[in-house]
Amino acid sequence: MNLYIAEKPSLGRAIADVLPKPHKKGDGFITAANGDCVSWCIGHLLEQAEPDAYDTAYKSWKLEHLPIVPQTWQLKPKAKTRSQLTVLRKLVKDAKQIINAGDPDREGQLLVDEVISYLGVKGSKLDSVQRLLISDLNPQAVKRALGQMRSNREFIPLSTSALARSRADWLYGMNMTRAYTIQGKKVGYKGVLSVGRVQTPLLGLVVRRDEEIAHFQPKPFYEVLAHLATEQQQTFSAKWQPSKACEPYMDEDGRVLAKGLAQNVVSRINDKPAIVTKLEAKDKRQNPPLPYSLSALQIDAAKRFGFSAKAVLDICQSLYEKHKLITYPRSDSRHLPVEQHQFATSVIKAVLQNASSLIDGAGQPDAQRKSKAWDDSQVDAHHAIIPTEKTANLASLSNDESKLYQHIARQYLAQFYPAYLYAETQVEVTIEGGLFKTKARQDKHLGWKALFTSNSKAAESDDEQHLQSLPPLTQGQSLHCQRGELVEKTTQPPKHFTDATLLGAMTGISRYVADPEIKKILKDTDGIGTEATRAGIIELLFKRGYLQRQGKSILATEVGKGLVNSLPLSATTPDMTALWENSLDAISHKRLKYQAFMQPLTEQLTQLIIQAASQLPSALQGLKGKGNPAFKAKSNYKKAYSKSAKIGSKTKAGTKVKSTTQFKHNS
Repeated sequence: MNLYIAEKPSLGRAIADVLPKPHKKGDGFITAANGDCVSWCIGHLLEQAEPDAYDTAYKSWKLEHLPIVPQTWQLKPKAKTRSQLTVLRKLVKDAKQIINAGDPDREGQLLVDEVISYLGVKGSKLDSVQRLLISDLNPQAVKRALGQMRSNREFIPLSTSALARSRADWLYGMNMTRAYTIQGKKVGYKGVLSVGRVQTPLLGLVVRRDEEIAHFQPKPFYEVLAHLATEQQQTFSAKWQPSKACEPYMDEDGRVLAKGLAQNVVSRINDKPAIVTKLEAKDKRQNPPLPYSLSALQIDAAKRFGFSAKAVLDICQSLYEKHKLITYPRSDSRHLPVEQHQFATSVIKAVLQNASSLIDGAGQPDAQRKSKAWDDSQVDAHHAIIPTEKTANLASLSNDESKLYQHIARQYLAQFYPAYLYAETQVEVTIEGGLFKTKARQDKHLGWKALFTSNSKAAESDDEQHLQSLPPLTQGQSLHCQRGELVEKTTQPPKHFTDATLLGAMTGISRYVADPEIKKILKDTDGIGTEATRAGIIELLFKRGYLQRQGKSILATEVGKGLVNSLPLSATTPDMTALWENSLDAISHKRLKYQAFMQPLTEQLTQLIIQAASQLPSALQGLKGKGNPAFKAKSNYKKAYSKSAKIGSKTKAGTKVKSTTQFKHNS
């Protein structure tokens, strides 16, 4: 028989629905009329063995035991789902062909691979395992996926990357949490100090932002506006551009700090002639925004609707699993496979039946149009989040589900409209030897932007929103400066993080990396955490009492500040973590071997433990773990560091390095 192993029951049922009927339902599996069988995991059926499984001495938390680095990694069945693992053990033994039907991402790949490995599948049976990639739970999409299965061996690097991530998180989280919890007790802190590879640098970003705001000293600066008129008394304004001679009176951001200098410019240009010395008018085009990845959707939904990252993920899971209205949501891709374009007509038809108001005032979408979203080179195991071909009554959705579905659908529809065309004019005016600039934008054809008219303000940048209209101008044209205006402003502190900006920091972490050499290695799009875990990491920091909300702002608590200020800088900045993520991505693309990542990691961990043992976390002195009650009892220590290790990755287990063919290629 063919045995399909899905990641969860909902996916298993979707596969079974398209297999020959009648079906026979068993305990934890479904058998089709042709003898094929569908079973499933229930999330992770396996988890990392605890340190005391390697040595009973590790039941006690002692500095001299650290770092704990397993020589042969072990997995153990999770108690709550042990019965499902027993079901799979028998089915795997009887199967002639096994199909990995985990979710289409690196963690979904490992989740099923680790079960196959744990159950002892070897030799030709292991080599013949196939991979089924399903991103849409509707029957027609599942049928298409069944006709496009690939060899599971193609995905060994993806699985190895997830394996490395899982083990790295366990090693780092467990060892660092034990070390700092032990040291914290010495200064009177009664609670577990949870340290994680991703969560702690993220907390560090918030703490440093809060400190920057607290220590910010506002200072005044000055701008000068020239209010200009043409001979026909058509008016506009332009801003003064200080010359090089003014630099001694300016800050590093080019702002004029000397009020007298600005007042002098105002007096010089009042009621004086002016001339247009430069005029550039360019026709420009803006292609539609790409469909959403999960992080891009979370950031946008936080701005538009005030949704938290976790709320967006939960709503998406409901739209995907329960309503089958969107494709697989835990995607890090914003592109679509070229082959998918052939289904555009039916997807558009379904969207317009579901929410016809989306195109009010925009005209009909052209299903033959192919935007830059369709690009095979940008698509791996999964593609961008888009609507499915399913029609539904949106009244049956919750208000938030309806909002998010239409938001995803609008972004997809945009791919079938022409580019936004506009003219941009930049003007330079000279007055009494001083240079003044302004610019304007004129819409020529809205194209895809017509879909976003109600959201246009949210879609535009601050600069775009403040562009003025200009009268007809020509280079060399004479103008009159009616008056100069002194504009006094005050420097503003950076803003506290919000859900949107904190997610933005996680997805574009290179902006926050301090080490210039590491910054060179990273791309602007490099991030920390994964699409599947970022929302959980943020929520975990709230649950542990390290973060708090004030309205839409996210701030660190006193315990969060104390932890960050007690740790070495390398543990609280994103440099190391971002470099790790870059390496994990390289493993998934066969540019780096597993051991080349793990060996330096363990060496670095040893140095971090030595550093932890050499100094006490004095910043936690006097803090009693308030806001962190779940981790006060020693009986909860194991739970605390265990979750710390897991949260950096969707996977909750490593895998046994009894070297099976499945993992030894890159291990």
